[in-house]
Amino acid sequence: MSRLKYVEERIFLVLMVASLVIVVGSLAMILATVVVRGLPALNLAMLTQTPRGGYYLGKEGGILNAITGSLALAGGATVLSFVLGLAVALYLQVFATDTRLAHTIRLALDVLWGIPSIVYGAFGFTLMLWMGLRASLLGGIITLTLVELPIVARAMDEVIAMAPFELREASYALGATRLETAWRVLVRQTGPGLLTAVLLALGRGIGDAASVLFTAGYTDRLPTSLMRPAASLPLAVFFQLGTPVPEVRARAHASALVLTIIILIISIATRSLTGRLKRHVIR
Repeated sequence: MSRLKYVEERIFLVLMVASLVIVVGSLAMILATVVVRGLPALNLAMLTQTPRGGYYLGKEGGILNAITGSLALAGGATVLSFVLGLAVALYLQVFATDTRLAHTIRLALDVLWGIPSIVYGAFGFTLMLWMGLRASLLGGIITLTLVELPIVARAMDEVIAMAPFELREASYALGATRLETAWRVLVRQTGPGLLTAVLLALGRGIGDAASVLFTAGYTDRLPTSLMRPAASLPLAVFFQLGTPVPEVRARAHASALVLTIIILIISIATRSLTGRLKRHVIR
């Protein structure tokens, strides 16, 4: 029997190591491809200039419009989804608790999480037509908010559920209301996990192309108004890869490298902030 357990343990150990190698190897290959092909085409002008005449034929210009557009789209959508998602998560954990309504809401959020982003894009486009909007920064933010909201709400719901139940009982015993307990106790206790949920949604939003293709549109100009189209880095990569000019395709990999660096910076900043918030966490 002990021999069988030993073999079983070794099999699962090999499977875990193989999974680790596959994950790390895939990440390394993606980063290597982006860096090797994109770094030679990356320069200061590409980061500080918008596309000029003939840019997609290999002439001068940059992707500043796509960088600012992606930050505006993902930033606005993440803020809205955070506010709405936190309200939903607190309602599920403090007010609805283990009711049938709570289970129904969680099921709906799980289904929405799995819906492809192109479906959100089609729905957002239909919603914009009904509201009388054209492809714009506002339309892209609204659609991306719908994409990120299930992610934020379900992730925050699971994070808040991990908070010790004794904290709620102690808060209620001291005379705090459910709203005060939710905001001053649970949010503070689960702050690091909530930031992780926001990062997860931000990464989905800043790298999504299908949902903003018809809702945010694309433009070579900087986003100056909510009612005007906005470019994004994923679409910039898509459009540049579709050209037959080698210089432009190299810029596509450089754009992908910029997007990767932005996500890396956000991840590092979030981890640093998460470490500071852990001072308030009861272990």
